[in-house]
Amino acid sequence: MDLKRLAAERAVEYVKDGMKVGLGTGSTAYWAIQRLGERVKNEGLQIETVATSQASEDQARELGIPLVPFSEIGRLDITIDGADEVDGRLNLIKGGGGALLREKIVAMNSRRLVIVVDESKVIHTLGKFPLPVEIVPFACEWTYHALDQMGCHPAWRMNGSEKYMTDNGNYIADCKLGRISDAEALNQKLNMIPGVVDNGLFVDMADTIVVAHADGTIEIKRK
Repeated sequence: MDLKRLAAERAVEYVKDGMKVGLGTGSTAYWAIQRLGERVKNEGLQIETVATSQASEDQARELGIPLVPFSEIGRLDITIDGADEVDGRLNLIKGGGGALLREKIVAMNSRRLVIVVDESKVIHTLGKFPLPVEIVPFACEWTYHALDQMGCHPAWRMNGSEKYMTDNGNYIADCKLGRISDAEALNQKLNMIPGVVDNGLFVDMADTIVVAHADGTIEIKRK
């Protein structure tokens, strides 16, 4: 049983005719996009979409899902995406797929953010999953040093022998924090560092969490 697929297909039920939809990135969002493609083809579902990564955009285009430029779509009705961790207050760590900045921009411009996870991603306190921080290449060593001085224990995300580069042309440092006691305060502190573009903490942004459990049941958590 593919739990990610199970939860993603349930989440897609929230999408109705005429909606403007944000398409997430990653292994869970992949299944949501696949299901949306089926609904567009088989049900004639009428939607307009934007994607949070080149990979998701390519997938949507292949499936015949209508894509609209950001300049033309306005505010979104719903975005469906995955997460690397979800805590009891529905705060998230995202960015394992490298698209955290675009995901956050799209989420902020959505009336509703639906997050799809399997039960292993639901935890009490964020931080076990390394927190991605997106950094501009200019003087990136200084920005990295600032994270280190904060006690974030950063490590460059790599693509072979080169630093991993996001769709925005930036780098990612994955910070091994272990436990994040105050996600809101850390989010603000990180984003105050010159050179940090944004980080993978999504604080008070998710409206609905769709959780797939190993026994095949689906749990819906709401704000």
